[in-house]
Amino acid sequence: MLLRSKKGRYGYVQLHNPPVNAIGREMRAALLDAVEWAESENLERVILSGEGHGFAAGADASEFDYAPEPPHLPDVLTRIEKSAVHWIAAIHGVALGGGAEIALACRYRVARPDAQIGFPEVILGVVPGAGGTQRLPRLVGVKAALSLIPTGKSMRGSDALNIRLVDALSEDPVSYAEMINSEWLDMAVPSGELNTGEAREEDFEEARKFASRKMPGQSAPAVAIDLLALASTTDLEEGMLEERRTFLHLREGTEAKALRHLFFAERGAKKPKTITAKPMDVATVAVVGGGTMGAGIAYAMLNAGLHVVLLETDPDAVERASSSIGNLLASSQKRGLISDQERQGMWSRLSATTDYAAASKAELAIEAVFESMDVKREVFKKLEAVVPRDAVLATNTSYLDVNEIAAGLDDPTRLIGLHFFAPAYIMKLLEIVRGDRTSDTALATGYALAKSLRKIPVVSGVCDGFIGNRILARYREAADTILMDGSNPWEIDEAMEDFGYAMGPYAAQDLSGLDIAHANRRRQDLTRNPLRRYIPIADRMVNEGRLGRKTSVGWYRYPGGNGKVIDPLVEDLVREEARFAGVARCEIAGEEVQRRLLLAMINEAANILWEGIAEKASDIDLVTVHGYGFPRNRGGLMHYADTLGVRKILEELSTLAAEDKIAWEPSPLFSELATTNTSIVDWRSEMPAANSTLMRSRRG
Repeated sequence: MLLRSKKGRYGYVQLHNPPVNAIGREMRAALLDAVEWAESENLERVILSGEGHGFAAGADASEFDYAPEPPHLPDVLTRIEKSAVHWIAAIHGVALGGGAEIALACRYRVARPDAQIGFPEVILGVVPGAGGTQRLPRLVGVKAALSLIPTGKSMRGSDALNIRLVDALSEDPVSYAEMINSEWLDMAVPSGELNTGEAREEDFEEARKFASRKMPGQSAPAVAIDLLALASTTDLEEGMLEERRTFLHLREGTEAKALRHLFFAERGAKKPKTITAKPMDVATVAVVGGGTMGAGIAYAMLNAGLHVVLLETDPDAVERASSSIGNLLASSQKRGLISDQERQGMWSRLSATTDYAAASKAELAIEAVFESMDVKREVFKKLEAVVPRDAVLATNTSYLDVNEIAAGLDDPTRLIGLHFFAPAYIMKLLEIVRGDRTSDTALATGYALAKSLRKIPVVSGVCDGFIGNRILARYREAADTILMDGSNPWEIDEAMEDFGYAMGPYAAQDLSGLDIAHANRRRQDLTRNPLRRYIPIADRMVNEGRLGRKTSVGWYRYPGGNGKVIDPLVEDLVREEARFAGVARCEIAGEEVQRRLLLAMINEAANILWEGIAEKASDIDLVTVHGYGFPRNRGGLMHYADTLGVRKILEELSTLAAEDKIAWEPSPLFSELATTNTSIVDWRSEMPAANSTLMRSRRG
């Protein structure tokens, strides 16, 4: 766990726990032994560094599910801080969480300018537990500490020098540490012995507002702010005791467990070892369609350093698409996300044209055109005629059958679904849709693209809506049923916002446009189960021109393009439709709204898992959190379902099925889980991915 050596009175200790030097029990014990070794050898200094690509990426989060074992990191760091031997942190790569706390306990800190130093604990639902909230404000001041710990942000070594988080910068921190004058080390005051300086209440209030806005529903940021405030009023020892108590309490909470689950799910979202094929080496991407989605995809590709050929139908469309991308580039530069030089470089890598022959060197081609099978097939015929024979072809379809699209190709194996989420250059989720004949090379290329775009890849089998939109369709269907039976759009929205969604289903529809869901319902008319209850309220909204924000009126009104206001006419429309349908409406409490909508999504997700559309439950969690606004602090839909319990879910679904068997029939997955006493997240389907016929029948 540690590599140590000495040269004269200089000791060298390297953190060694590949791949990220995570700090577990063995490393803590080795560090404590190193302190005693250095003192017994009468060393003058110990230069502490990390082997490999970084200093240390933090504590071993896998230990959080077990009782803490000594030696505990706070005790180890107190020994380092109080040791007669001066410890110097030589930082390269990342020094995060516990790694940054180790650096704080050292007498002196040297970092590479490109090192990353930070305290991301709040992202995992906890706070620093080894002195971070107490030593950092004493070293850099309260205001700087408030910008780091409650946000979970990290900073470059060069910025860390500006706030005195590190004492010096060097491309070779170890060599620099060797040359530090002994008198400097003797004069350096340990961070724990410094004062925090003046703390203004407005700084704390600003930090609380920021945390509430950026991490809604999460308690750890606010608790971290309280601990930073405590550092101003108490001594280090008392502050560290309170910090430790708080850390251990949060670590056992449901929020921290949910966030840890997501952390490991995100870390595990990568190409499986079973896919051994090499991805295409993609340098040029053809994007067909320059509308909102196509322009966003093109921008994302440009931002990843790729060349983009944007194909449109006519010169006017080319001009509109170019203008859209130009506006995105200008906006990013204005916000400081890219420099002027980067903007010019991205623009130089873009070619917009009507000539498909311009895509002749593209290793990957993605269509983002109108959701029509005929239109998409025509696009792929044109692409097949010009792109290299081994190029990967991708469809951005949200609902259409990828197998049916592939059937029209000369080589169906090179087609893959790449379902981006709007805005494509911001949203982190990428659904990779695996068709029945999709090759491993195409899948590997999808994973490689996701990595270069810094997106979270989730593989889906072929079904109507794939993973995310299929769950969304059931969510909206259940909401419309509640709407018909006794609620109002704003009451349903409020219930789901109280659960933790940023916006409820009706406000979200207004944002995306009611015409989009309407077009999808029309596509399903011929295959919809005639026995399944159908709610026509949204259809009437569209027929009356209530399309949402784009028309300034939808489920809400948007006077002057400003924020939404309740529209009493919608309530009248709903009541009228209920009379037409012979429905006796009754008041539905917010808790019941939450219960039904969550159960509807959970049951649909369970069917997706049972059919093999999703490979594992954690993939569904990633999709619901990163694509559809499920509250992060609840860990995703399937993790949340496990907190309810399989038997309780089965019981409640069975009760609802007595009202409407077609809509609420419990997924077979729950019966199996109840029999085997297995959690949803731990279950792995051994069934093959569902075929197209099965998936179409499931959605009716």
